[in-house]
Amino acid sequence: MPTIDQARDWYDANDPVHGLGHILRVLALAERMGDELDADLEVLQAAALLHDASGAHPGEGADRQSHEQMSALFAGEVLRKEGWEQTRIDAVQHCIRAHRFRGNEPPETLEAKILFDADKLDVMGAFGAARTLGYALQAGQPFFAEPSEHFLRTGETEDGEAHSAYHEYLFKLCKVKGQLHTEPARRLAEERHAVLTAFFNQMAVEARVVS
Repeated sequence: MPTIDQARDWYDANDPVHGLGHILRVLALAERMGDELDADLEVLQAAALLHDASGAHPGEGADRQSHEQMSALFAGEVLRKEGWEQTRIDAVQHCIRAHRFRGNEPPETLEAKILFDADKLDVMGAFGAARTLGYALQAGQPFFAEPSEHFLRTGETEDGEAHSAYHEYLFKLCKVKGQLHTEPARRLAEERHAVLTAFFNQMAVEARVVS
């Protein structure tokens, strides 16, 4: 079974977006929901510890946009070395490939749905706001830029338009609550959604004072 001590070698403790803090929060949320829903905790814990282990960190280039695929491959290597059966490795890899909001593989198993939800809960609330600002800094984007009408209609920026943290809120974060799969996650999301929404609404108010 992968351990937190191993995870310290896979994740940068100072990365505010996909670093060790994010992994530990997702792990705790996944365990809490997995207990309630009677999930396979070994598969769930392994998937939580490995879901961002390859390609998600700053400086890793284009892999960052498909890090769920890279992390699933890495997970397979780790678990095979530990002697896991292939069917259980497959279960962990599916969880990892299916955890992204922008991913192409929907979560089909209970464990995959729980990991998706745990990962999404960590882009909500206070940590969600902080991680979104952290990602903007890592990507060289502003915290706030006024979204174009084209972006508001399509979710795609115009030529020369920055994809600010506020854009990310409009494109993704305000919709996460409605994408959750499990009842425990939906309960936990209520307060976090309210906090996140209040933060970005206030950001827009303050930014427009000086625009």
